[in-house]
Amino acid sequence: MQMAKESRQQGWWHAFGDIPYSVYIGLETDAASLRVYEGSLVPGLLQTPSYASAVTEGSWPEATAAEVERRVQVRMRRQERITDPENPLRLWAVIDESALRRIVGSNAIMREQMEHLMEFSLRPHITVQVLPYSVGAHPGMYGKFSILEFHDPQDASTVYLEGITSDLYLEKPNDVQAYSVMYEHLRMQALNAEDSRRFMLRVAEDWARAEQGQDQVS
Repeated sequence: MQMAKESRQQGWWHAFGDIPYSVYIGLETDAASLRVYEGSLVPGLLQTPSYASAVTEGSWPEATAAEVERRVQVRMRRQERITDPENPLRLWAVIDESALRRIVGSNAIMREQMEHLMEFSLRPHITVQVLPYSVGAHPGMYGKFSILEFHDPQDASTVYLEGITSDLYLEKPNDVQAYSVMYEHLRMQALNAEDSRRFMLRVAEDWARAEQGQDQVS
């Protein structure tokens, strides 16, 4: 009920019309830190405009060009939280290798996205870890999730589970603790930050070679 009340307040996202995950955007805007696990996509806060557009077009095939553009604009506006010079969001992202290997849009878009990831991973308040295929089975195989924490200690940490038609927000301490423990296991199984950058560099080089080969064929 509290989140529903807050979602009716006029945040910047209301200027974009009906946004299906407006409650989450409100929480993300107020959060001090965010831990996210993604199994098949680059996290929204780290996407390039071209990648975000290709993801939106693929995920919502019935959306009009105007709807795709609106969703991409919202995603880019959300990213201001991690580039805020005074109060940047502390972001920790564990990304499965499949998100880096799945072609979204084109080889050029993927190369650009890998370079963007590496650049942002160098920022002191952003940590990116890659979970390679070689890890095998892991706790994140059941799906992506995010854990939001806030400056005010009275604001409960929240686990966000995104759905197709509705989203789920978990605030019970036992639920948050279970996902926090799961996240720690994912962090330990993933490559460390430096090795992850080396891994992303190799993937970027793979996409660059594929891009070059595609240009030669065309």
